[in-house]
Amino acid sequence: MLASFRQHSLTATEAAEQLGLSSSRFYTLSTDYLRAYARKTEGLWIPGTSGGDHTTAWPEPVTDLLKKRLACSPPCPYSFAASDAFRLHAFKLDRAQVRRWAIENGYAHATPPKRPHAPVRRWQRSQIGELWQLDASPHRWFPLCSLDFPMLNMLDDCTRVFVGSKLYGRELLLFYLEFLPTAFLSYGRPLQIYVDYHAIFFTKNPDALTQLGWALKFYDISFLYAPTPQAKGKVEREHQFWQGRLPAYFASEQIAEIETANPHIDALRLHRNAHETHRELRMTPQQAWELAKKEKRSVLRPAPRCPWWPYVWSVRTALKVGFDGRVPIGAQRLRVERPPGTKVVLCLHPSGHHSVLAAPPDKNKKPVLLFTNRPK
Repeated sequence: MLASFRQHSLTATEAAEQLGLSSSRFYTLSTDYLRAYARKTEGLWIPGTSGGDHTTAWPEPVTDLLKKRLACSPPCPYSFAASDAFRLHAFKLDRAQVRRWAIENGYAHATPPKRPHAPVRRWQRSQIGELWQLDASPHRWFPLCSLDFPMLNMLDDCTRVFVGSKLYGRELLLFYLEFLPTAFLSYGRPLQIYVDYHAIFFTKNPDALTQLGWALKFYDISFLYAPTPQAKGKVEREHQFWQGRLPAYFASEQIAEIETANPHIDALRLHRNAHETHRELRMTPQQAWELAKKEKRSVLRPAPRCPWWPYVWSVRTALKVGFDGRVPIGAQRLRVERPPGTKVVLCLHPSGHHSVLAAPPDKNKKPVLLFTNRPK
């Protein structure tokens, strides 16, 4: 057969079909045969055995997981299905393997429409904590729910480490006052946070600060304002990362409530940081973080041991003690140890409880707590 192909009496396609081989395998044999023909040993030439398919069968729990992730509506992205196989079963797959399996088993995605080219990207900062990007992404996260819920995302501009990702019922100041200090306690304090011109971050008076801006300044953190949404491209692209994964994940796991969803999001965030290679960095975000620390490229500062901490991260309202020596807290009027007409500060904490301070936060003084209904 190979001799006929060499003499041009057979085409490669015809010869491959008669031998029951793929075109690439036939050309490999033909090259080896022609090498033997050049040495005039074609009569002694024997084709070697092919490599064959020696891959082991995938474990049943892995295939069951792939069916669960790819059969839901909407289906999970192939890259997320591969990531979850490693996260839940320690079985390493890549996106191409999952895609081929899906095509062979009838779980393939529909062909997506072509996206327009992304704008030119600004390169990242060189130090950890030099800039963290923060943004909210309203989206229909739960397939059976028609409501859009905001998801707060924050990542380190240098290493792409997600320092926080959480769903909330609404985009409120109180939720930012919970979200930010949680990230600071886990990772440290950055120098700047990159945000848009939302009213929570920016006032019409450029010399004034919002309450959130004041809280950050109290701990030596400032806002940097992005002129356009495209300028925050890194965090905007990470919104797409979550929007492509979470609705399918929640559908396959039958999750329909924010309180149930957030622990899953936290586990997925930590897995993404530690195990998923970033295509621009060509390493995982956690590896980039450790490399920057090793090279002493970090300006992060630890969260301070400050008595004002729980009160700075609260919604504060100035009040006057009434003529009866009481102040309004929710639907009640409670007595405080201050003369009538004295100004006090009411703090609403993210946990929902209230505190009353004798004076607003001041680094040179200690807090004087007049009242709190914080649960023991």
